[in-house]
Amino acid sequence: MVGSILSDDRLVDQIADGVRDVLPITLAVLPFAGVYGALAIEQGLSLGEITLASMTIYAGASQYAMLDLMGQQVPPWSIVLAVFAINFRHVLYSASLGRKLQQFSWWQKILAFFLLVDIQFAACETRSVTRPIRPAYYFAFAAVLYSTWLGSNIVGALFGKLIENPADFGFDFILPLYFLGMVMGFHTRPNFLPIMLVSVASSLLAYFTVGSPWHITLGGLAGLLLAAALSKPPQEDAPPPPSPPPSAAVETSHG
Repeated sequence: MVGSILSDDRLVDQIADGVRDVLPITLAVLPFAGVYGALAIEQGLSLGEITLASMTIYAGASQYAMLDLMGQQVPPWSIVLAVFAINFRHVLYSASLGRKLQQFSWWQKILAFFLLVDIQFAACETRSVTRPIRPAYYFAFAAVLYSTWLGSNIVGALFGKLIENPADFGFDFILPLYFLGMVMGFHTRPNFLPIMLVSVASSLLAYFTVGSPWHITLGGLAGLLLAAALSKPPQEDAPPPPSPPPSAAVETSHG
């Protein structure tokens, strides 16, 4: 037991764990990111603009939404608002994961939150159940994921026209299926089922009333509020009434 703990503290082992955990995920990221690069070229973005957007925004869902809105010729402020709405879930991620980054310096936390995407959050939440999140693990995982996203964007932009319809290959379902598997991995946690059901129901309600992309944020907020309400510690029992003073006890016994 002691030997495993010491091994877990080694820098090289932390890096190896991060790379090992992220490599299977890159198989899902590769086509997803490649399709984005191909679509961005079709929308008229240059290779430099695609690379710069991915380096600075680095959020697959909001980047896809940005492309869709650009194709609809909507005002720029609407695009910015949509990207903000979708990325607001990262605030929730940071609030949850921030408590588990005690070993990070302030500048490491800033960089960590910039690199915090859905996949990174899910993997770190899963790992935190059994061991602490250390910077070497986090940034090894993030470096592979970030470089895979950027590299696949470029490849997709250069060669994406060779694939006429990516949906025919099921590429659009790869990441949603992965996220579903990650979510179900938390089924053993307390109150998982009611939180998930409330979040899904709220997201669907928001989708058919407020519309996309706000359903993502509102569904997450509903689940977060329920989780916070269910996690409140039980109220302590009221303290027993103070015992009567000795004089009163004596008077009572003689009465």
